[in-house]
Amino acid sequence: MTKAELINAIAEKGGYSSKKDAEKALSAVVGVITDALTDGGKVSLVGFGTFEVRERAAKDAINPLTKAPIHVDAKKVPAFKAGKALKDAVNK
Repeated sequence: MTKAELINAIAEKGGYSSKKDAEKALSAVVGVITDALTDGGKVSLVGFGTFEVRERAAKDAINPLTKAPIHVDAKKVPAFKAGKALKDAVNK
């Protein structure tokens, strides 16, 4: 599903009068989640899942093309853990 398709679905199911209103709603949700993760917090949507930030440790790896060793710095990455209701719905 593309962003445009998601906006159309939100407009239909949410009863929005226009696609612009649905796009504003989607942008607001994405913005709030992004801001929360940027501040180091997490967002839990009961039944759907949890968005959080995880830390990856620095490591040494090998470039598969050149076989040369490279160093990968530590970093923070966004992560999503699906909730039970979402897992059950997918496994029907």
